[in-house]
Amino acid sequence: MRHAEPLADAVTALRTGETTPTAYAEALLDRAAEIEPTIESLVPEPNRRKRVLEATRRLVGDYPDPASGPALFGIPVGVKDIFHVDGMETRAGSDLLPEVLAGPEGTAVRRLREAGAVVLSKTVTTEFAYFSPGPTRNPHDPERTPGGSSSGSAAAVAAGLCPVALGTQTVGSVIRPAAFCGVVGFKPTRGRIPTDGVIPLSRSVDHVGFFTQDTAGLPLVAAVLCDDWRTLPPAPEKPTLGVPTGSYLEQASQVALDAFDRHLDTLAAAGYEVVRVGAFDSIEAVNARHNRLVAADAALAHDGWYREHGERYASKTRELIETGLETATADIAAGRRGREDLRDRLTALMDDHGIDCWIAPAAPGPAPRGIDSTGDPVMNLPWTHAGLPTVAVPASRTDDGLPLGVQCAGRFGADESVIGWSHGVAAAFE
Repeated sequence: MRHAEPLADAVTALRTGETTPTAYAEALLDRAAEIEPTIESLVPEPNRRKRVLEATRRLVGDYPDPASGPALFGIPVGVKDIFHVDGMETRAGSDLLPEVLAGPEGTAVRRLREAGAVVLSKTVTTEFAYFSPGPTRNPHDPERTPGGSSSGSAAAVAAGLCPVALGTQTVGSVIRPAAFCGVVGFKPTRGRIPTDGVIPLSRSVDHVGFFTQDTAGLPLVAAVLCDDWRTLPPAPEKPTLGVPTGSYLEQASQVALDAFDRHLDTLAAAGYEVVRVGAFDSIEAVNARHNRLVAADAALAHDGWYREHGERYASKTRELIETGLETATADIAAGRRGREDLRDRLTALMDDHGIDCWIAPAAPGPAPRGIDSTGDPVMNLPWTHAGLPTVAVPASRTDDGLPLGVQCAGRFGADESVIGWSHGVAAAFE
């Protein structure tokens, strides 16, 4: 089996005995040794190979018949370094000492382990999942950002270092890097994947999500991570796609908008009905409301750490927390209330126009040049604010080979349907 095999193929190869967890992990570790000096997606760990191979051998001992193994038997995963993992330090891309940030392992990590997955590595994150980037570079062009804040997870999956990796999204931190790196990203309905054991940025907004190389891997991981996952029969018809016209789309670059028009033409030619609807009365107000809420939540979540170790925080994170400290209670209440109001408006528009899911550019354009910024999450913000399940899939490339993606957002709680529809949408672009 090739080291960069997509998740579904890797699951099959491991369960049929075509390869072993140890052999597969060794291939990925060898690939990491070759590629990591260029992209720096993994948090450095002196004894990674020894730890990973010992874990795979224990797994083989527990399940000598691989066909009887759990759902993700032998699958190496990347874990964004704001998740606590037993036996591993959590640094959260910050200068704070690991003992300050230590905490119990999160439910998402535990569920992956119980499903037979092996933690390949912690992956690089921006500081506390905000805007101060780490060293990670885009595998498609090392002179460009992979996006953030789940930069290492997206880059590691894109580079074939692991077939799945955990991320989080508070504004656009799964969907945007998925688009920049040309992989698939999934952000669930808010609360569908538990966020305990994750260092918070905004407790009322944070989502746990993940990356895979293609959509076939999505339901395999979602069934493990999501609460009350339902196995639905394949949808008999193509979904009706809603395009949110107006000021929201105007936030994207002309390159992205021209590509998006071509993407819609491709979907229409494949038999999808595309409905254009004005979805946001004032996208500026939605953006401002969400950003104030995140700032206020960050000030609350980091209160103790910031008071004691504020000098260790990067300037952008300090600015966020200081803004949050000055945010009025009324603004916080308006932000939380606004999430439900926006969700209700989007749902009503879907009902009125027969829309099954929304479709939009997954980012304002291709990955920007340089790694001092992670790009703008503005195209992801309203779907995150409303807490809607969202999938990003690769759609095309620019003339110089940079990935461009689309995102599909469904009804609150309809994660299974959105993932199911993502297969056909992705296939239309192949």
